[in-house]
Amino acid sequence: MELVVKDSLRSEALLSDLGISPFKERIPWIGADLQTLRDTFASDELPDVNSLEIRIKVPPLKNRKTGGGSLVAYLDKPLNVSRVNGLVLLLHGLGGSTRRRGLTRMASALVQSNFAVLKLNLRGSDPCRNFVDGTYAAECNSDLIPVLKHAREISYQLTNDYQCSKKIPLFGAGISLGGTILLNACMSDESLLDGLVCISSPLDLHECSSSIERPRNFIYQKWLLNRLIRQTLEDPFGIEEREKNALVINKTDKRRKISNIRSFDNLITAPRWGYKDVEEYYAMASPFFSLMKNEKSIPKTLFIQSKDDPWVPFLAAEKLMTKMRFSNDQKNNKFIFTDKGGHNGFHGVQGCWGDQVVSKWLLSFQTI
Repeated sequence: MELVVKDSLRSEALLSDLGISPFKERIPWIGADLQTLRDTFASDELPDVNSLEIRIKVPPLKNRKTGGGSLVAYLDKPLNVSRVNGLVLLLHGLGGSTRRRGLTRMASALVQSNFAVLKLNLRGSDPCRNFVDGTYAAECNSDLIPVLKHAREISYQLTNDYQCSKKIPLFGAGISLGGTILLNACMSDESLLDGLVCISSPLDLHECSSSIERPRNFIYQKWLLNRLIRQTLEDPFGIEEREKNALVINKTDKRRKISNIRSFDNLITAPRWGYKDVEEYYAMASPFFSLMKNEKSIPKTLFIQSKDDPWVPFLAAEKLMTKMRFSNDQKNNKFIFTDKGGHNGFHGVQGCWGDQVVSKWLLSFQTI
């Protein structure tokens, strides 16, 4: 009980420093599920933005015979180019893309705060389907490191274009699995980003898989799984016969071998990214274990997590915070826990509270 109170006080103190009130749900989006699904049911009127399409070359997957390809990203420029606060690489979550409402709204909030935003479509998402084969994973550093290096080059170019007195910093913001992917990339080289925000991001993939398989989440899992299967089957570069047999419904028993996200990862994700099975994939692609053992370092990071998230349990983040409290990482890495908010919901009385926290926290860095 004492730890819970201290966690709450720390979150409130950080929010106070940022000038933001604690999160409160807004009607009618009350409860974890409505918070989670709000962006599926409702959209926000956002200012028009002129996005520049950028293609970033990535190498082929080790077990694929194709010659690589390109990921598609979109660069949104800040409102006031005379004062640019940074470039933010923004990543979507599982089965998503840059078209998802939560991502476009967060990008708009960052642009309004004078950040340039690079919105990335991960391997397998619809906007880049014709430019690269395969699908992404929680650890896809062979894709992400080239992207991060290219993003750094863009930040240098923007510094020159806007004649800034200091180099424009490069930040990362990952929604759900997007945050996990960025964390894993940064653990290979913490200098890749100057700061990072992880919103509702899985730290322990075993824990998250068990959570999504709960009976209460049957509809969620079916919805996510159908999106993953569709994305995989629509690969214009083709898929292996083994994969197709697992993904399509068997004509005899009217069932498919893949019935949940764990089995999808076991038959599709793990082998595509060089893991022997889903157990090895979940163990090696979960940033929680390396961070708990002090094996890896990360840039200054903010973790935002709701305790009622129906998909991603907050326990791993809470354990990581407790561990970092007694290490040198305490000052560099911050945690904000809310009692309500769902999975990447945080729809509050003044709009999306989560977007406001991300913008304000990144603004707390030294600006240009």
